[in-house]
Amino acid sequence: MKDALSGIKVLDFSTLLPGPYGSMLLQGMGAQVTRVEAPSRPDLVRALKPEDASGHSAAHSYLNRGKHSIAIDLKHEQAQSVVRDLVRQSDVVIEQFRPGVMDRLGLGYETLSQWNPQLIFCSITGYGQDGPFKDRAGHDINYLALSGIADYSRRRGQAPVPFGVQVADVAGGAHHAVMAILAAIIKRQRTQTGEHLDISMTDCAVSMNAMFGAAVLSNEEVGAETNVLNGGAFYDYYETRDARYMSVGSLEPQFLQVLCKTLNMLDVIHLAASQKHEDRLQFKERMKQAFLAETFDVWRERFASLDCCVEPVLSLREALDSELSSARNWVAEVPCSEAEGSVRQLSHPISKSVGQATTGGRIGADTNSVLLALGYDQARIDQLKQDKAVK
Repeated sequence: MKDALSGIKVLDFSTLLPGPYGSMLLQGMGAQVTRVEAPSRPDLVRALKPEDASGHSAAHSYLNRGKHSIAIDLKHEQAQSVVRDLVRQSDVVIEQFRPGVMDRLGLGYETLSQWNPQLIFCSITGYGQDGPFKDRAGHDINYLALSGIADYSRRRGQAPVPFGVQVADVAGGAHHAVMAILAAIIKRQRTQTGEHLDISMTDCAVSMNAMFGAAVLSNEEVGAETNVLNGGAFYDYYETRDARYMSVGSLEPQFLQVLCKTLNMLDVIHLAASQKHEDRLQFKERMKQAFLAETFDVWRERFASLDCCVEPVLSLREALDSELSSARNWVAEVPCSEAEGSVRQLSHPISKSVGQATTGGRIGADTNSVLLALGYDQARIDQLKQDKAVK
């Protein structure tokens, strides 16, 4: 899959997480990604700590590896001609501004599609291109709140907890954007025309209510710990004697049998599938006491050879240093773009390779080479830099 999108050119105007993560996935499948940043307003991710061996933010180096960076002042009078030349050679544009911003810059879909009728223009926003919230600011926590996910993903009587992973940004924004872009590329092969893709992170988060959305629309109430999949039964996390945790997902009868045998709970196995709430709570309480009787390492070793959907809750460092990580190539050595050596980064989840990619570098690092590839001579590039249209 590392060269599946070879020949596809992506022009990425996005910042922060959703757009850059999405274009990183495309780059990892072979697309050529050119990232456009404003010279005076660099991506805020560039300021995140820690820095890696290249001297740049580790997060930025990861999200932007393998991409070309060109710095253009989109408000400059000469910027539009540069963008027009880039668009004419691009297959996909990704942008993450609020609705209307690209239009005000003279770079909206209607304008760009006149320059390139086959252009696929993907807009990623919090609330979509229309509707009452289209101009409203938002972050991942807000999209999860409005989608209903945050409310039932908590303990009964307790407040929702901020997710460690930006679910709406990544699964909602980046992943759905990539799916839509790939579908649009396939469609374009038949129609020879592009289109404007409207990716709302909140819309996509709502769609991820796959099991519970179906339940609510069938007139069942869903709340904190009301369902077998959100803590309403024994499918849950269990504390060990040394304050670590084990995950238990032994829903199927054959897995439940092994679980109960291991925990010496066969005498109450019938309570696990009971329709009575008090029976399920009694079974769960017995499980809590069973796991508290031994340490994390004891349970981890005991369940390691058993096939019953019980696994240790690992820290991220433990996960990335694990046997599974090594076997499945979760981590790759990526050469630094502007320094000697390499850094460890998460590998591409599909291609399992980073190819010849290097870490994301300084803003405008590739302005010169990108413009030369467009056919600009050095004198014109120097003039654009002198006029501060590009950097």
